[in-house]
Amino acid sequence: MFTGIVTATGKITHIEPLERGLRLTISAPGLDLKEVAIGDSIAHSGVCLTVVAKKKQAYQVEVSQETLSCTVGLDALGNEVNLEKALRLCDFIGGHLVSGHVDGVGEVVVFEPVGESHRLEIKAPKALAKYIAKKGSITVDGVSLTVNEVKGRRFSINLIPHTVAVTTLKHLVPGAKVNLEVDLIARYVERLLKR
Repeated sequence: MFTGIVTATGKITHIEPLERGLRLTISAPGLDLKEVAIGDSIAHSGVCLTVVAKKKQAYQVEVSQETLSCTVGLDALGNEVNLEKALRLCDFIGGHLVSGHVDGVGEVVVFEPVGESHRLEIKAPKALAKYIAKKGSITVDGVSLTVNEVKGRRFSINLIPHTVAVTTLKHLVPGAKVNLEVDLIARYVERLLKR
């Protein structure tokens, strides 16, 4: 589990093809790796991946073909990724409960400054739209955010300057693809109501 509070950004510095996936080397000088062990989980722009090797300021993860087929941003050398280590039971939850399992890929429609903040509007896949609610939580590229407006499949978010400065969201442009994870509670509520 994660909280969607990004603690650092990293960069994909090496990609090794596997039979059915990729092994990535992530350079993460801003992430404290002292307590990270082989087998630990780290979210990479919203995608939970397992550490399989570790160096001083870098580590390796393996990404399956299945994960590559339903996410974006993990298959190109030099890509910057938002990083968050897995939540411990004693940790403060500053965002919302995030599983690190991407539900779908959205498309940026608008990314523009509004005063000192930025307005981000995203078009969600049709299957996810029903889970997105005004003032609800959503994870965009691993960042826990609050939805301001919802119109059909489109939803908008206000990004404060701090969020833009410390995450990869600063690089967004209209047409960019982003990993989306809807609120976990919405999924369970739907499941219970179907019974």
